[in-house]
Amino acid sequence: MSYVDGFVVPVPKKKRAAYVRMARTAARVWKDHGALDYNECLADDVSWGKRTSFPRSVKLKASEEVWFSWIVYRNRKHRDAVMKKVMKDKRLASMMDIRKMPFDAKRMIFGGFKVVVSL
Repeated sequence: MSYVDGFVVPVPKKKRAAYVRMARTAARVWKDHGALDYNECLADDVSWGKRTSFPRSVKLKASEEVWFSWIVYRNRKHRDAVMKKVMKDKRLASMMDIRKMPFDAKRMIFGGFKVVVSL
């Protein structure tokens, strides 16, 4: 079964263009190093839940929007190999400075997931 890295990110609305530029570069880097698929999605139908929700998960502010993203790999071993190459890629150097990111990286949620059901 495949393996997925997933992300939920709060992005200031005024920095959407900068985030999209960063995401396009990241997508090229991950795909160049072997990722099977790379997706960045802007929230369109996500309401505030009473206890949990995408907006609550990142402590979304009124001036921000939620982005949900995922990267697909063959398996965990493939993901680890791709990530090793990605982290050495010079195209990411400027993006890795937390002070220059077009979003609050401290409120980003991310993790790796084993795909259990896929049709």
